Amino acid sequence: MDSLPMESATVDALVDACIQAFDVTGKLQDSSLVRMFLMMHPWYLPSTELAKKLLLKSQEDGCTADLRSRICHLVKYWISEFPVEFNLNPALAEQIRDLREQLNTEGNERESQLIDVESVPSYKWKRQVTQRVPSVSKKRKMSLLFDHLDSSELAEHLTYLEYKSFCKILFQDYHSFVRHGCTVDNPILERFITLFNSVSQWIQLMVLSKPTAQQRAAVITHFIRVAQKLLQLQNFNTLMAVVGGLSNSSISRLKDTQTHISNDTNKIFNSLIELVTSCGNYSQYRRRFADCSGFKFPILGVHLKDLIAVHVALPDWTDSEKTRVNLAKTQQLYAILQELALVQTTPPNVEANTDLLNLLTVSLDQYHTEDEIYQLSLQREPRSTKPANSSPTPSPAPKRPSMIDEWAASVKPKADPAIITKHIEKMVDSVFKNFDTDGDGHISREEFESIRNNFPYLSKFGELDTNQDGKISREEMIDYFMKASSLLNCKMGFIHTFTETTYVKPTFCEHCTGFIWGFYKQGYKCKVCGVNCHKACRSRLAVECRKRTKSISHETPPALQARSYSFPPPTNTPVNLQNTVIAEEDPEAAGEGGFDVHL
Repeated sequence: MDSLPMESATVDALVDACIQAFDVTGKLQDSSLVRMFLMMHPWYLPSTELAKKLLLKSQEDGCTADLRSRICHLVKYWISEFPVEFNLNPALAEQIRDLREQLNTEGNERESQLIDVESVPSYKWKRQVTQRVPSVSKKRKMSLLFDHLDSSELAEHLTYLEYKSFCKILFQDYHSFVRHGCTVDNPILERFITLFNSVSQWIQLMVLSKPTAQQRAAVITHFIRVAQKLLQLQNFNTLMAVVGGLSNSSISRLKDTQTHISNDTNKIFNSLIELVTSCGNYSQYRRRFADCSGFKFPILGVHLKDLIAVHVALPDWTDSEKTRVNLAKTQQLYAILQELALVQTTPPNVEANTDLLNLLTVSLDQYHTEDEIYQLSLQREPRSTKPANSSPTPSPAPKRPSMIDEWAASVKPKADPAIITKHIEKMVDSVFKNFDTDGDGHISREEFESIRNNFPYLSKFGELDTNQDGKISREEMIDYFMKASSLLNCKMGFIHTFTETTYVKPTFCEHCTGFIWGFYKQGYKCKVCGVNCHKACRSRLAVECRKRTKSISHETPPALQARSYSFPPPTNTPVNLQNTVIAEEDPEAAGEGGFDVHL
C-alpha cells in the first residue's frame, strides 16, 4: 500500500501492485493490499473482468517468466482465500481454466499447476436456504422445549441456530444488499433477517400464550434470564432479538403482567436495553463488542447500517470519468466486511441437540402478523373503557373465539395464493415431521397437545379434525390454515395517501424491507397511517391503511411502524416494564423515519 496513493488509484495500478506483492517463489510480501483488493474488487470491477485482465497480462509480448509466475501466484492466492467465488461463478472458473490451458500449451506446466480450480469444493450445499438436519436418534415425543429448557440451554440453541444461518452469508450477499438497498434476490440474508424477527415474534407469542398475569410475568422473567445468558455467550445479535421482543408494544402494554415482575428483574432488563440502545451510534454495544475475545456474534443490523452509511456517503470513484478507485471508501468497507468474515471462523462452544433444534425451528416458523399479535395482547389485557375509580359492572364472559376468528378480526396483507399455499404446506410438513411421532401420517389427540404447546392459540382438536375420525390428516391441517388465510384476505382496507418525503433517520421500506436511501425526498410516506416505502414499491404495497387514533376500541389496534431489522428501540432512557405506557401515535406528530420497538 506504501507505493500507492492512499486516496485513490486506477484499477490497473491496483492489479499491478497486487502482482508485485509476490516474489517469483510465491512469497507474499504484504497481504493487506492483496486481501483487500481481492475481496473488494467486485465493488467496481466484476471478477470475470479481473480474470480477463490477468489473462491478457500473461499474454502480452513483454510478459517475462518472472511476471507470469507472479500472476499465477496471485491467482493461486485468490483461489485459496476466496474459493467460494470460483464455485458459485462458473464464468470465472472457466476463465481460469483458459489461463491454465494457455500455460500448458506454452509449456509452463509448473505455473499451470498453481491455478487448479478443480480442487475448489462445492459451496452450494452451504447456500441452501431451507435445510433441515434429520435426527439420527430415535424419535421421541416432546412437549414444548421452552417448558423444559433452562435459560442457558435455550440461549445456546438459539445461538447455534442463528450462527449457523449467519455463516451462510457471503461477501456477495452484503454487496447485493448495499448496492440494491434491499434483500430482493438475496435469499440467504433475507433468511437470516427472517430468523432474527421470528425470535422476537416467538417471544411475544410465548408471553401471550399464558392466561394469567402471573404466568406471563414468569415467561418474561425467564426470557430476561435467557438474554443474560446470551450476553455471557457474547451473542449480541440474538440478545437484540430477545430485547426487541420483550420491548414490543404488544408486551410492554400489559400493565397487569408488569406488576408481577420484580424490581431486580426490571433493573437487569434496563441494563440490557442500555447496552443495545442506538444512542451514540450504538456506542455502548460497540465498546463491549470490541472488548470481546473468542466467539462473539455481532448485531448484524448495526454493521449493515455501517455499510450502507459508508456506501451512501462516499462515491466509488474519485473522478467523474470513473477511472480512479476511491480507496478511502474501499478501506472502510473492507474493515467492516473483514470483521464480519472473521466472526464466521470462530464458532460458539455449544453442543446442540438435534431434536431440540428441529422443534425450536418449527416453533420459530410463526404464522402471525404484528397486528395479529397485538390483537392477542388486547384479548389478554383489554384497554379499560372505565375511569380508574369506577366500579365495573359484572358481565358474562364472552365466548373465546377460535384461532381463525382471531385472525379474521385482524389484518393480513393480500399475498399471492400460490405463495401462501407453498408456505402453509411447508409449515404443515414441518409439523408432521416433528410431531407425528409414530409416523402414521396423522396427528393424534396426544400428539396435538404437543403441537398446541409449541403453537400458542392453535384451535381445538375438533376444529381441525373435520371428519371427526379422531385424528388430523395433513390435508385437514392444510385446509384449516388455508381457510384462515382466506378469511384474512377478505379484510383488506383502504387506499394509502402517499406523499413524497425526506427522511432524517434511516428508514426501511414496508414492502421490500429494503433501506430507503438518499438525501432528499428518498421515499413515500402515507399521511394517514405513516407507512413508508420506495417510490417503485408504492403500487405493490399490500398493507392496510389504518388511521392512527386515540381510540380505545378493542377492534382497531394502533398501526405499527414498519419493521426495521437494522435498528433496535432507540430509547434514551431505560424502559421499566412496570411503568411503561404505550400511547398511540399521531401520524403528523411522528418524526420522519421514526422507529418502533421492532427490530
